[in-house]
Amino acid sequence: MRALAVLVAVTAVWGVTFVQVKDAVAIYPLFAFLALRFAIASCTLAPPGLRRLRGLGSRGLGAGVLAGSLIGAGYVLQTAGLERTTVSSTGFITGMYVVLTPLLALAVFRVRLGAAAWLGVVLATAGLALLSGVHAGSAAGDLLVLAGAAVYSLQIVLMERFAPRYDAVAFTLVEMLTAFGGLLAVALAAGQLGVPHGWTVWGALLVTGVFASALAFLAQTWAQRRASATQTALAFSLEPVWTAFFGFTLAGDRLGAVAWLGCIVIMAGIVVAEPAAADVLVRVVRRPRAA
Repeated sequence: MRALAVLVAVTAVWGVTFVQVKDAVAIYPLFAFLALRFAIASCTLAPPGLRRLRGLGSRGLGAGVLAGSLIGAGYVLQTAGLERTTVSSTGFITGMYVVLTPLLALAVFRVRLGAAAWLGVVLATAGLALLSGVHAGSAAGDLLVLAGAAVYSLQIVLMERFAPRYDAVAFTLVEMLTAFGGLLAVALAAGQLGVPHGWTVWGALLVTGVFASALAFLAQTWAQRRASATQTALAFSLEPVWTAFFGFTLAGDRLGAVAWLGCIVIMAGIVVAEPAAADVLVRVVRRPRAA
């Protein structure tokens, strides 16, 4: 129950930060913002994590770099999409990672899918088609967010294997450092890096860096060692709900009837697919490693 409560809290933090990030990247460059976000996250985890890095070994370091690269790529795609579409639309499309997880498990680990997983994919895809009519949104933005959700799905699939094997603090620190290094290189190449000004940007950086990145991904790694895959999938599916709530109350998002129907259909697809996703992840964890 503690692990489930932690995961629910994480989704609430992620939900509220969509509003802050959208406001921040409107006045500060995207790659520079993300680089500074993960720099703050790395500094937050460095004091307890640096001395534990040796315990990861070469395999743990490689796994952390891979997971961190996926996190960085996912945030680039998601934030670029958020610039172009609404907060609510971003949240619901991001929730597609629960549905996409079984598909990626099939592609990566050759795990068979049940009828529930396929039904969830069909429903969620239909919901996306309806959601494309959200006021002030854009097809390009929605597609970027969807690509980010696919990257998150792959990270979730891999974390089901990595989380039980490695120290949570050290592993998360490697993830944050990897995301920071990659995004810093891109920001420098694009000439975007500069000192941010104003509380809109700094407030978003501190909240996303400390709470939505360092502590949230640390909590995810810790919780996935203790919670069942079903509980994890259930908790993660709440992120779109939180995002819609904060988009309505804080960002002034107003969805039309067709868009709300799309949101409902997406959530129906997530609910239908969750048991299948959890079952797939359990089988991935238990699958013997190749010699």
